[in-house]
Amino acid sequence: MITGKIKSQIDAIWKSFWTGGISNSIDVLEQMTYLFFMKMLDDAQLNQEATAQAMGLKDFEDPKAVFKKGNWHNPDTNKDVPYSNLRWNVFRQFTPEKMFDTVRFDVFTFIKNISNDETSAYSRFMNDAVFLIQQPRTLVKVVEGIQELDMNDRDTMGDVYEYVLGKMAESGTNGQFRTPRHIIRMMVELMQPKVDDRICDPAMGTAGFLVESAKYLKANYTQELLKKQNLTHFRTGMFSGFDTDPKMLRIGSMNLMLNGVDNPNIVAQDSLSNQNTKESTYTLCLANPPFSGSLDHDVVNPTLLAMTRTKKTELLFISLFIRMLELGGRCASIVPDGVLFGNSTGHKSIRKELVDKQCLQAVISMPSGVFKPYAGVSTAILIFTKTDKGGTDKVWFYDMKADGFSLDDKRNPIADNDIPDVIARFKNLTAEENRTRKDQSFLVPVEEIREKGYDLSINKYKEVEKVKVEYEKPEVVLGRIEALQKEISEAIKDFKEMLKI
Repeated sequence: MITGKIKSQIDAIWKSFWTGGISNSIDVLEQMTYLFFMKMLDDAQLNQEATAQAMGLKDFEDPKAVFKKGNWHNPDTNKDVPYSNLRWNVFRQFTPEKMFDTVRFDVFTFIKNISNDETSAYSRFMNDAVFLIQQPRTLVKVVEGIQELDMNDRDTMGDVYEYVLGKMAESGTNGQFRTPRHIIRMMVELMQPKVDDRICDPAMGTAGFLVESAKYLKANYTQELLKKQNLTHFRTGMFSGFDTDPKMLRIGSMNLMLNGVDNPNIVAQDSLSNQNTKESTYTLCLANPPFSGSLDHDVVNPTLLAMTRTKKTELLFISLFIRMLELGGRCASIVPDGVLFGNSTGHKSIRKELVDKQCLQAVISMPSGVFKPYAGVSTAILIFTKTDKGGTDKVWFYDMKADGFSLDDKRNPIADNDIPDVIARFKNLTAEENRTRKDQSFLVPVEEIREKGYDLSINKYKEVEKVKVEYEKPEVVLGRIEALQKEISEAIKDFKEMLKI
């Protein structure tokens, strides 16, 4: 949890960008991300140099060091620049004009060309990055603000970045990229990632699901992550994410890096196309894929269409999850309500696939205001395990009515919150056997789901308790009205006498 002081620091940095002419929220976040990266590179090498000094290795130079001795040749300006000038702790002490020219022409070009296997996944997506800061005084203010942040504390910096992402969403610009953090956290808690999992979000955006999974693992597997094999897997092979937007890839990679995941498998690709050939690869998929309606059949991987002949992305992503998961792999995905009861052949075939060929475990219906103010669409969470042999016995339904925030555009915090109950009940489904259809959650046998045409909407199975209302007889109501009318007439008469009218 970040403190008020750090929030004030971030707010001041954000304000510096806006007063400097950069008003688009995602542009602000990108520019801030570039500068974070510049400082992190230097901080990491300063720590290595301090360790070498402490060991008495004064002249030691790591061959993998980002900043070497001597000069670096700038391919854009065709000039040699001292490596030392590219380091945060050096250029931040330059005059405003010299700092601005050094960062804009040299440092920025340097980090765009730094990509290699020894650096981070973030650096691989720098090719088309653009430096937008136009004034030396803006850069000075931002650099001074970032200098005050302790970037050696990855947990704190992860919280800082989450707060920055929250500011992007609050601004109303590009908020569609961000699934509410508390919903992501709930889904991660439901799926309980393990240290040997291979986790994928094929529509990663800012990497919220992957980051929350990393946080969950660090909180619940502290000792296990001290083992070299587990830590290496955590930093490199555990997390995979795909997106088509270069900005999202940069922001998502930085988000992961600030949470201790230095080199995840982040790929620029359309997950539904032939670019994505992943099959039986992951043990866990977590996602909120785009509900963009329909797309051209020509760009869709044929293996997905084999499961459901459709152009609807929300159905194709379910097909994709099934293909990408290994046997026994699990998935939790947000879907629009139409997936649960749509009558098209594509809708019915994907639900039949989940119920009959895989193991569908839960359908959690969420209130329609969860994604406000950006969208009012009703959504649900589908949870299933890939078996390819069926196994669905009973499906757990939960009617979530509150998520801890008001369901209007303001989304203010409120006391009503079903999320803790959702998590607790899902972790103990045996206790749900005695729940009735009048309760907020209950189990439905698979045979009944088949009988009802594989409809997965909770309203198909809920029992609404009807309460008999006894109304008063008309003559009683009429008598009460006449009595009131008499009282009013007498009051008017008394008032007239008082005024001598």
